[in-house]
Amino acid sequence: MSIDYSEKIPNNVDLAGDRKLQRALESWQPNFLNWWKTMGPAVPTQDVYLRTAVDVGKEGWAQFGHVAMEEYRWGVFLAERGDDRRIAFGEQKGEPAWQQVPGEYRADLQRLIVIQGDTEPASVEQQRRLGETAPSLYDLRNLFQVNVEEGRHLWAMVYLLHAYFGRNGRKEAEALLHRNSGDLDSPRILGAFNEETPDWLSFFMFTYFTDRDGKYQLGTLKESAFDPLSRTCEFMLKEEAHHMFVGTTGVDRVVARTAELMREHDTEDIAPHGGVPLDVIQKYINFHYSVSLDLFGSEKSTNAANYFTAGLKGRWQEERRRDDHVLTDDAASVDVVRDGVLTTDEVPALLALNHDLRNEYVKDCHSGLKRWNRVLEKAGVDRTLTLPHVGFNRHVGLFADHHITPAGELVGADAWEAKKDRWLPSEADKTHVRSLMRPVYEPGKIAGWIAPPTNGINGQPFDYEYVHLA
Repeated sequence: MSIDYSEKIPNNVDLAGDRKLQRALESWQPNFLNWWKTMGPAVPTQDVYLRTAVDVGKEGWAQFGHVAMEEYRWGVFLAERGDDRRIAFGEQKGEPAWQQVPGEYRADLQRLIVIQGDTEPASVEQQRRLGETAPSLYDLRNLFQVNVEEGRHLWAMVYLLHAYFGRNGRKEAEALLHRNSGDLDSPRILGAFNEETPDWLSFFMFTYFTDRDGKYQLGTLKESAFDPLSRTCEFMLKEEAHHMFVGTTGVDRVVARTAELMREHDTEDIAPHGGVPLDVIQKYINFHYSVSLDLFGSEKSTNAANYFTAGLKGRWQEERRRDDHVLTDDAASVDVVRDGVLTTDEVPALLALNHDLRNEYVKDCHSGLKRWNRVLEKAGVDRTLTLPHVGFNRHVGLFADHHITPAGELVGADAWEAKKDRWLPSEADKTHVRSLMRPVYEPGKIAGWIAPPTNGINGQPFDYEYVHLA
């Protein structure tokens, strides 16, 4: 399904065949462009080496070239439709997937789409000023690629709201541009998307941990019985992979440069030498991982059970699961704190779906830790980075009312306050990291706190002029 770029709004959903919908989206477009100008990247550019979707097939779906960012062609792209897609789970398992929204599920589906849509512009807002301190043109280009694709993911959700939810959907689409990350009066819906992203180490952690949460949330929506939502999320996952690549390799490169400075100066205290100490990297991991875990919601959730039973939201890789995909007779174990001890409870599997998804995410997160520890091992550094306990620093779910150390020890409030700066970035840590953030805009040059990438983008060398600044 190739994308029609001759239209005012590029799309592969035949907008021209629905003039009412086309006019509605064209009336929303100027508001989006105004939001982009005021809340999008703050660094003025002539053009940026970006990939642009040209097809939604498995091969050859994007092309690369220098594009003026204000002329980037955002649009509406859905993955190819299956000839006879069936619902894979829940009470209606085996029935044809829905091409329209069933009335009884209208409010719940709209809510799921709004929450997902709200995260997309939020991350652009959080990253607005990062370009002012980019460590290289390569990194600046990657930031802008993430930004424009998050903007397109907003378009994806807005299309669904306009096309399938009538007046209420149009109102929600407008509200997506009126909320702003961190705004005291009108913040973004989810807590992690109101956190600051003040430096590039935070950005790499965000794209590793928080965008990875996005991968799993999109993966559950890809299973939805509502076929347009499923197809929308399937294509979004193609683009999301690059965002996580930016995070994974970004932390790789910070760890590699840290190890290099440790060897060069024969000390772990490399802050005076312009590097990020391993202890600080660990604290950033602790913070971003724990904040991202909160995005999975409560470990026991009636809402998640109802969404699954209704067919609105499945499990990660639902059709690969070896069970009946209904779960009414199944049980699962969830983490709990009982009588001051960390333990588990057995609950109906339907109530533990958030916990199940979180476990899939945790396993995936470990892959990055293995990578980063291989970097240290290869450099001869006898240290390892770790993920903290899932109960550490939690503000949502069963652990929210408890203080748990990274090692998984329950402690009192006084002990937590006394030691939290050992586990989470302190003001001194954040001040040091920010002090390293100095822009490097010369092709082939890079800031001293991070190593260059092993490869460039799309076969281009590292010293390629990825960005032409204004």
